[in-house]
Amino acid sequence: MFSVTQSVAFCYGHRLLNYQGKCRHLHGHNARAVIIIEGQELAASGMLVDFNEIKQQVKNWIDSQIDHNMLLHREDPVLPLLQAAGERVYVMDANPTAENIARLLFERISAQGLPVKEVVVWETENSCASYRS
Repeated sequence: MFSVTQSVAFCYGHRLLNYQGKCRHLHGHNARAVIIIEGQELAASGMLVDFNEIKQQVKNWIDSQIDHNMLLHREDPVLPLLQAAGERVYVMDANPTAENIARLLFERISAQGLPVKEVVVWETENSCASYRS
């Protein structure tokens, strides 16, 4: 089994609903997504997947959709206020936890045809969550 790993840095804001800790308030993170691609066969180039292909597909989507964006649950009462103020907001069906952000990225990468095995989201320097197949 072969694997390649690509890391993508991004910044986002969020807050968590149904949570009593500090993360119930609007705040931001300097995050890093680690994308692990796996497969049995290499292409004629000798590569599983070109790092540039991963970067183009994944980083472009992250940059356009969630980097420097507020990630909020669709039922968050702050959502209409931020949207009315013209702020960038990415609306999620789930609470925007690191776990759900990892799942969101995994599903987007998989939908783009890359054989993703796992996505790890480092929310802070010391804390991460992952989603894998």
